[in-house]
Amino acid sequence: MISVANSLNALSPLDGRYANSTKDLSTYFSESALMQYRLKVEIEYIIALGNEKSIKELPPFSKNDQTRLRKIYHNFNTACAEKIKEIESTTNHDVKAIEYYIQGKTKKALHPWIHFALTSEDVNNLSYSLMWKDGLNQTYLPTLQSINKELKKLARKYKNASMLALTHGQPATPTTFGKELAVFCARLDRQISQIKTHKLLGKFSGATGTWSAHMTAYPKTNWTGFASKFINSLGLEPNLVTTQIEPHDSLAESYRQVVLVNSILTDLCRDMWSYISRGILGQKKVAGEVGSSTMPHKINPIQFENAEGNMGIANALLNHLALKLPISRMQRDLTDSTTLRNHGVALGYSYLALQNILKGLNRITINKAQMAKELENHWEVLAEAIQTILRKSGKPDAYEKLKNLTQGQSINAESMAEFVSELKVSDEDKQTLINLTPAEYIGLAPKLVDLI
Repeated sequence: MISVANSLNALSPLDGRYANSTKDLSTYFSESALMQYRLKVEIEYIIALGNEKSIKELPPFSKNDQTRLRKIYHNFNTACAEKIKEIESTTNHDVKAIEYYIQGKTKKALHPWIHFALTSEDVNNLSYSLMWKDGLNQTYLPTLQSINKELKKLARKYKNASMLALTHGQPATPTTFGKELAVFCARLDRQISQIKTHKLLGKFSGATGTWSAHMTAYPKTNWTGFASKFINSLGLEPNLVTTQIEPHDSLAESYRQVVLVNSILTDLCRDMWSYISRGILGQKKVAGEVGSSTMPHKINPIQFENAEGNMGIANALLNHLALKLPISRMQRDLTDSTTLRNHGVALGYSYLALQNILKGLNRITINKAQMAKELENHWEVLAEAIQTILRKSGKPDAYEKLKNLTQGQSINAESMAEFVSELKVSDEDKQTLINLTPAEYIGLAPKLVDLI
């Protein structure tokens, strides 16, 4: 639990009001987490250098030595982070503080090999990509999948629950509640697949992406091969042609994927809000909960509203990140550095929204009586079926006949039956139309749910 005192004085709602909901992401996106990722990159690089046969001056590390080195980042804690911040107060350079911290943990003979021939961005780009990759896969994606699983469960449960559809806000061909949820499931399935398979890039090629310092020291070493192997070992894809910075295109692509998920889920939230407003969905009561400070009867759809608001903030940040990060003056400027520090904030608001949606979905109830009432009040939606039968029977003015009957008119079961009885169509088609009701005019809707 986050202490009340700390949460009350936090600048950001993510670290204040919502701290307990977003605390899992601090493992990947806090300042301390960034330090730990940088340490991992630096330590693994030293070990990789030792394994490079063309570098005779640094022999391979024994398994015990490798374990000792890796403990520097495996056992990293708050006290370690505070020590690095203390060093940084003198260096005024966060990556150099990491280098000096490792020096304090290793023998002097190893110090020349720490951060050997690297620029800060070699460490930073890998660290930021790793933290985004891990936060996305370990925390965000499982929660998104939980939402999709819950939606599929609801879709299958209510695949036969007929409801009035609204297109342009007007009564339209009926559907089922389950089929409408299945639409969101299919959309999320596609995005989840793309998030899972998307590859983030990394660079490890020195001050301007030329391996110049590396080649000066070891001209016979295959540095592009070394970098590729090293980047792959971290779970990233090598980008060998860069400036000082990795251009962030693959990160921008990943941000856009989350933006699209947020847009899809905003669409869901607005639909759920509307269904609750129409009364075809209800919400379970929670003991002690207050819906309004003055209207005791209310149960507001706050989970879907909060999610929509938080996804708006997230998308504003993610869109800026995606637009800004691929742009850098000449071989690099520092605008990406301060911008990148906020990608955890963007994912934090997205993650918070997911949790709210999950709570909202677990709370909804279906009001079949209200669904039936809506359908019974709108027999005019069968006009589509009737005019289609008329077209089948070769009537050229089928659409116009039904338009005259139904447009702006109040139609009920009796008036519709009277109209159908006078149609000059086959007995079979006439019987089909006479037996048809709005609740039954749902086509393949239930079977479509089985496709998800």
